[in-house]
Amino acid sequence: MTAAPLIRITDALLARVAGLSFQPPVTHVYNPLIYARQPYDRYLSRFGRSPKRTLLVGMNPGPWGMSQTGIPFGDVVSVTDWLGISGAVGQPDTPHPKRPILGFACRRREVSGKRLWSWLAARFGTPEVFFRSAMVLNYCPLVFMESSGRNRTPDRLPADEKQPLLSACDAALRETVAVLKAQTVIGVGRFAAQRAEAALKGADVAVGVISHPSPANPKANRGWDRLVTAELRAMGIQW
Repeated sequence: MTAAPLIRITDALLARVAGLSFQPPVTHVYNPLIYARQPYDRYLSRFGRSPKRTLLVGMNPGPWGMSQTGIPFGDVVSVTDWLGISGAVGQPDTPHPKRPILGFACRRREVSGKRLWSWLAARFGTPEVFFRSAMVLNYCPLVFMESSGRNRTPDRLPADEKQPLLSACDAALRETVAVLKAQTVIGVGRFAAQRAEAALKGADVAVGVISHPSPANPKANRGWDRLVTAELRAMGIQW
């Protein structure tokens, strides 16, 4: 099976979020599924063929990861060296002066992505082995920034802005799980897991959670690879 169904789901999600608006303290919104679509489509085409037993779901793009490369947890070095993906990256409609998009020329590492992909490389060796039965995607495609350049995560949006966004992302997640025939969805961090539980309520899909690899998570800074391996084994997943 090709990745065409995931590409169609992406297009539908883009249409759903296109008309959403966000007020201060959010001043800038990036959508890398638009300006970094080429590398994202290459990611889906190379690794997104169904079926997948397990789906890892992150919250939304980080400023130094997917915002730059279009790839979930898209630390530049990890994406180019392990995933073997590159591509043209444009610019958001209104770039934030403190959060420039440099694409694959960005030299700043994204710690979360470095930890995630390095851990998977150590466990599976090659991306082909990992993606044979698993996939990594983000729940929300949008990046929210305040005037200072500070990142504002989707869970901190006011209810009237958050609910239409969650509805669109929930629908895309349900469609993705159905297309991939995923048996287990694992939220990378509690927000992603909570959204998966809400979106997939009533479905015959197990939902779990692993600690987020962000340096803002104190537990992640004390050996995230060992921590997350133990968390997965507690779910019966032997990675």
